[in-house]
Parts: sequence; structure tokens; C-alpha cells
Amino acid sequence: MPQSSQIKSEATLGWDVGGAHLKAALVSANGVVIKVYQVPCPLWRGMAELELALAQVLGQLENIPQQHAVTMTGELVDIFPNRHAGVLQIAQFMAEHLNGKVLFYSAKQGFVDTAQVSFYADSIASANWHASASLIAESISQALLIDIGSTTSDLILIKDGLVASQGFTDAERMRFDELIYAGVVRTPLMALCQKVSFDGRSVNVAAEHFATTADVYRLTGELADEDDMVDTADGTGKTELESGRRLARMIGHDVEDADMSSWKTLAFEFRKAQLMRLQGAVSYLDINQEVPLIGTGAGRFLVRALAQQMNKPYLDVETLINTSNDAAHWAGVCLPAVAVASLSIGMQC
Repeated sequence: MPQSSQIKSEATLGWDVGGAHLKAALVSANGVVIKVYQVPCPLWRGMAELELALAQVLGQLENIPQQHAVTMTGELVDIFPNRHAGVLQIAQFMAEHLNGKVLFYSAKQGFVDTAQVSFYADSIASANWHASASLIAESISQALLIDIGSTTSDLILIKDGLVASQGFTDAERMRFDELIYAGVVRTPLMALCQKVSFDGRSVNVAAEHFATTADVYRLTGELADEDDMVDTADGTGKTELESGRRLARMIGHDVEDADMSSWKTLAFEFRKAQLMRLQGAVSYLDINQEVPLIGTGAGRFLVRALAQQMNKPYLDVETLINTSNDAAHWAGVCLPAVAVASLSIGMQC
């Protein structure tokens, strides 16, 4: 991650407060992404984790901008009794710890200030996907934006230059297959399938938190080291051997029961299951064959594979963002933070 950044005072700092990571993006007054930051933030452990993560990001800046734009999904973690309370606590925390103007993304209502958060809390909650799609819709009129992160996958239809999702809340979007609780780092493998092929046979998958999708994509070689920030299921390391050991447990084996090539083959079977789930969701949306899939997030390598599997055009989100070369990868990983910063430029509340 970037170590230090000196910025101009007119830059905007966009924040995406998640339940597992805090993401931030510096965007200049003319819309160029300067730097992007992602740090672990296991918010379910308490608000002290957000304080530590925020300090870690701000500590890398020599000059902190006076305009901030915030979106969030962290209100869902179980330290809060409900989403409304989570939005209020996170918003209050961010307003108290950031200097200058702090705006909160409220989807169709645009940006609101701290005094308006309580009234708009329901539309602030988990609206980061809407910010991402709104930004991309400025560049392309017809697309399916797929953001595969550490924990979830968002499928957002862009039609005639507008966000065209059927659902808005998490519950609605889950019902319409626009929000899938499966990502490429934190997802327990038992969430992907109940059976998997191994050694020519269909075998049952243990309903235990023995391994996660990060183990799968380490073994397939697709998960970038810098995107692999979360502790493993058993608290040990992230080598091929350790990932293989966790994968073996998922089907009742020890890693010594087969060679590493067998565990890598098993990893690709879990990958296939995740792709099948995504393909089903895309098919449910019934989009035209020529509509491109736009990949963003740490798992956009899966979007590329999905487009190839479905014979659809693919665009990487990096091609649609105005960014410096140094920030390109992270802008693609942390699109909601980039989006709220970009969309808020020049806003007055």
C-alpha cells in the first residue's frame, strides 16, 4: 500500500467503511484518482477497530483534505442492534474524527450532511454499490457491473446511463440475485456448495469453517497478495501447503492424503461452483448478449472468467477510471471509495 501522500487542499477523500476493511480514495478537483488505501478493519470486534484503521489511513497523509465523502456497509456488523443504529454510530464517528466538510452518500438523494443522516439512514445503509454504478454510468450507458470483493458479489445493471437495479435494500437485492454473499477472501467454502468433485467422485462438503475462498484462490494463483489481508480460518499461514491443508479438511481429508496437485484441482472445483452461482445470477437478469460485464473488486478475475464462460464482452473497471498508474489497481479494488469522492466533487450541502 502507499506509504505517504502529499495532496492539494482541494482534493476529496472518499471513504468506504466496511465490516472487514476500511477503504479510502484521494481524488483531485478535476476527478483524477491520486491514491487509494485499504486497511483491515474487523468492525465486528468494536468501534475501536475503526478508530485504528482510520488513524492508519490518515497517518499516511501529510495534508488531510477538508472535504470527505463517506459510504458504508459496516452498519451490518453485529455490534449494532440494527442497520439504522449502525449508520448513526458510524456517521457520528466519522464526522467527529474527520476535519472539514463530511458528506454521506444517500443513493438517489445524493449526498447529505451529518445533521441529515438520521432522516436518510435507510438510504445511506449499504449504498456503496449504488455509488459505484452511478460513477460508471457516466462513462458507459449499457453494462452489468460486477463487484466481487472479499465477502460479497454485487451485480448492478446499468441501462440507458442509469442504475437499473430491481432492488435497493440488501434484502431486496438478495431476493433478486443482485447481492450474493460470496467473495474471494472471507467466504467459508461451505457457502459455495454442499458437494464437490474429488478424485472422480462427488463428495460431501463439511459444514465447518475450516477453509475460505482465499484458500481456493491462493491455490489457483489468482488472488493477489496485496488483496489477501484477512486471517485464515485456522489462524495459521497462507502458503500453498497450509491452504491445501485447510481445503483437505473441507472434505474430511488430511493434506498428506494426496499430492498438492490434487488439492489444486479441488480448488478449481470450488472455483467452478462459485462461477456457476454467478452465472445463474447473470442469467436471471436476462441481459442482451452484447452487454459487457464490467469487473471490479479484488475478485474481478472471476468476472473476466465469467464473461469468457458466457461468451460476453468484458471490460476491466480500470479502463473507465481517470487515475494515475500507481493508483490503478487499488482504484479497481476500492471502487466505492473512488466513486463517492468523485461524485461529491463540487457538492454543497
